[in-house]
Amino acid sequence: MPVDRDLDHLVYVTPDLPRTVARFAEMTGVAPIDGGRHVGRGTRNYLVGLGGQRYLEIIGVDDDQPEPDRPRPFGIDELTITRLVTWAVHTDDLDARVEASRAAGYDPGPIEPLSRRTPAGDLLEWRLTNGDRRGLVPFVIGWGASRHPSTGLPAVELVSLHGLHPDPAAIQPKLAALDAELDMREGAEPSLIAGLDTPNGPVSLT
Repeated sequence: MPVDRDLDHLVYVTPDLPRTVARFAEMTGVAPIDGGRHVGRGTRNYLVGLGGQRYLEIIGVDDDQPEPDRPRPFGIDELTITRLVTWAVHTDDLDARVEASRAAGYDPGPIEPLSRRTPAGDLLEWRLTNGDRRGLVPFVIGWGASRHPSTGLPAVELVSLHGLHPDPAAIQPKLAALDAELDMREGAEPSLIAGLDTPNGPVSLT
């Protein structure tokens, strides 16, 4: 099955951001670039293009920020290993897509506005669904008038993306409600696996 046409980005979460960024560059031959801080949320990210208007977000604790007043996103505070936690699909009409999903039986959660400044000082603003952002069902994001983060990134090629779950059929209705496509296979634990084509050869992220 091809990768979802609306795939926006993959979320690769780590308890040690500098080490993971260095390790990714070593594995792939492509160095992620600093995406910036999420002020007030205690995180920062590094980005790598995945071909087209999509990218990999490597996100972890920002040690230069004070502890946030709420848990960091994507379960970062409890994480002990680096893993591909979830994925996002983009849309030009976030409100309509959320309404359609709810009508089809799956509520992706409330819509939340967020923003960050790039190291160059550019302000990026977006809105996303703030339901379960740790799993096989994607969250939905709309970038509005902001420049898409994939613009100008060093890139690897995303060649495959699939999910594992003990009961793959249980995930399909939620994906269908969101009009999202993910190749689902049976596996002992829920997980995402991305296949990358890189200058250093094939790489698998889990």
